[in-house]
Amino acid sequence: MPDPAHPKEGPSAGRNDGPFGNPAGGRDEGPAGRGDSPAGDRGGPAHDRGGPAGRRGGSPARAGARKRRARAASRRRRGRVVKAVGFCAAAAAAGMLLRGNEALDALDHPGTAEGKAFGAGSAAADPAVPADPGRVLQVLAHPDDDLYFMNPDLRYSIAAGHPVTSVYLTSGEADGINAGEAQVATTPPDKPAYAEARQNGIRSAYAQMATGDRDSPWKRTVVPTEGGGHAELDVLTAKPQVNLVWLQMREAGNVWADRPDSLHGLWDGKVPRLESMLASGSPVKQRFTYTKDQVVRTLVGILARYGPTTVRSQDPSPGRFPDSKHYTDHQDHFYGARFVQVALGAYAKEVKDRPHFSVQNYLGYFNGSLPSALAPDEAKAKLDILDTYAWTDRQNHCGSAAGCGDLKVADHPAGNHWSSSINYARGTATSWLAADKEHGLWAFRVLDGQLALWHRDGLLGPWSGPRLLPGADGTVMDQGISTVTLADGRIAAFGTRTSFGARPADYRREVVYTVQRAPGSPEFGEWTVLGTPETSDENWTSDISAPAVAVDGSGQLAVYVRDGAYTLRGRVRSPAGAWGPWDRYGGSDLHGSPAAATDSAGRRVVLAATTKTVLGWAQPKAGAPLGPATTTGLPAPALPITAQSRDDGVRLWFRKPDSGGVATALVTGAGGLKVTGLTDLGGQAGFGSVTASGRLLAGRAAGGRLGSDIGPGAGPGAGPDVGPGRPWERSPLMFVGAPSSTLNGKSTVNLAVMGLDGRLYVTSAADAPDAHLAPWQPVGPPNGGP
Repeated sequence: MPDPAHPKEGPSAGRNDGPFGNPAGGRDEGPAGRGDSPAGDRGGPAHDRGGPAGRRGGSPARAGARKRRARAASRRRRGRVVKAVGFCAAAAAAGMLLRGNEALDALDHPGTAEGKAFGAGSAAADPAVPADPGRVLQVLAHPDDDLYFMNPDLRYSIAAGHPVTSVYLTSGEADGINAGEAQVATTPPDKPAYAEARQNGIRSAYAQMATGDRDSPWKRTVVPTEGGGHAELDVLTAKPQVNLVWLQMREAGNVWADRPDSLHGLWDGKVPRLESMLASGSPVKQRFTYTKDQVVRTLVGILARYGPTTVRSQDPSPGRFPDSKHYTDHQDHFYGARFVQVALGAYAKEVKDRPHFSVQNYLGYFNGSLPSALAPDEAKAKLDILDTYAWTDRQNHCGSAAGCGDLKVADHPAGNHWSSSINYARGTATSWLAADKEHGLWAFRVLDGQLALWHRDGLLGPWSGPRLLPGADGTVMDQGISTVTLADGRIAAFGTRTSFGARPADYRREVVYTVQRAPGSPEFGEWTVLGTPETSDENWTSDISAPAVAVDGSGQLAVYVRDGAYTLRGRVRSPAGAWGPWDRYGGSDLHGSPAAATDSAGRRVVLAATTKTVLGWAQPKAGAPLGPATTTGLPAPALPITAQSRDDGVRLWFRKPDSGGVATALVTGAGGLKVTGLTDLGGQAGFGSVTASGRLLAGRAAGGRLGSDIGPGAGPGAGPDVGPGRPWERSPLMFVGAPSSTLNGKSTVNLAVMGLDGRLYVTSAADAPDAHLAPWQPVGPPNGGP
């Protein structure tokens, strides 16, 4: 997205023979693609290899030596696996772990050299092997929102061979001037031509990411939509699993000013219809208009056509600046995301023959005000793609009179530091995996806009799920679930949900939770609504964080959120069950979601990141009110932060800005909040949440894969080795949002992620020095439908 000083703005799916949204006609089963990195992917190999394959042939003596070495290596590997799973290495579990290895291999090679149809892999008969690697569908307001705010996730998905479709709601025509600052005064406006130039830039950028050649050709066709209009569908010839869909609606042309002819105006009912803005050169020639419902129907049709397992969207509630009350993001971004929310709710309810899907929301403009999340090489790879989009070399490689890219951003292709960062707007909590006293495991994620539950009974029992817990009519659960175990052993799951009403003012987000009916029970009670500290969507665009929860030593349960004014708010429930009001705990400049944990003395500790440091709050003793906001003196972290209860206090984990490495510090509440032991843990540069349990530390590594470390530590409460430079193990598994981990008893640590295919994946290890994770196990059948 261009700099707000030059507001301009403007998706992808693919079927080239009929309207979007005809489930009876089946999906466009194009080739799934290969799992190797394209030439244009500078983010490193898609997965680590162990070295070149052994040569065939040779003398019998050499052959025998090779066999003896292979048997010895096999014994060593078996020993490591036995060490990893500890006492869990029963024969039944071993069979599941073997199938988990096959599943990982299928994820790393989602297609074949012969280009088999998607979902037709040879291992499909084994329910543990994902015949379908998952499909990603992104919906953006404008061309370049994906490159600025969803990369490098986008590039990682393409490199891994996942089918990727990007849908652009508006044409991004702005003022129609495709020129840098020095040429604006002498360049006549031409909105259709500028929209075409941006399309050309996006096609070049995607071709570069997918094939290494920005000039790799596309097949461009016209497709009718379920909303009664027409969309342009672009299919990359060399990689037909990469699609672009251009809906070509008019954009607002301003970040926050009142522009009725816009997605915002359509949402609020200020205009009954929004007109099209067709790009010159587009095969779509017939103009059209969309009502609010027709926009929703168009998106439902695209969703039905592609059947995505992962949906990426922009942030639907980004908030406002406290002083000016201007939006912190472009109005097209978040009102476009609200249309996506409504469409996803309708799609989940109406379309039955579909896979489960998860949603990932991305922060927009405000990334430029936060510490940079990407390491230098990742930021450079992202900027290289933006250079292609911006047409910085000015060579007419596309043969278009409109231009081959977006010259408005060519002067500053990095934007407002957007090329050096990426942040998830929701879904960063790492406590969604929980263990019970009987060694059972419980996982809580949001699928299809509802809370999904998976359960393993006991240490070696079978997994069940996903089971979707019903929600209230007219609502969808937001991404990001946090769990806490109550004093009586029951598990409570907290999140936020969005409500839609007949009027625009009815849009509302609120905190809700559900509790197990009894310890170990698979049944959960009705949703309890805790409301929101915000008075209205008009004030702060419903900008509250995901909740952080903790139970102190007196049995008090507390929930905390960051409000729209960037301060800490919370509610406390007494042991008798009565909830207090939304208290104000102060602080300022808070961003992301707070983190909460309880120390060994039963005191709740709450931590929240600012653009300059970390603030903390602590109870002086269990049962007492939370103490005042305290500056920790820590450096500004890259979002998000994670807090974990430890024997010696509460341990904070965070990413270092501009590196992606992980740092940790110990927070104690005795005598007031204190921070000690700031340590650089290194790790494989990545971004996003890190999870820690026992000796395990895990998070997204470079290339989008999971990196993990099980350090020697000094005992179960000490955590991973705090010495720098320790190499992380690396998994080939691609995943959505944040990983989660938990200790199961005193000797086993468990780790879980949600794959891009919409399936839960779990693994475990002995919580012992230098143990190794067991192979990943997918839970449940392949994700073919709800």
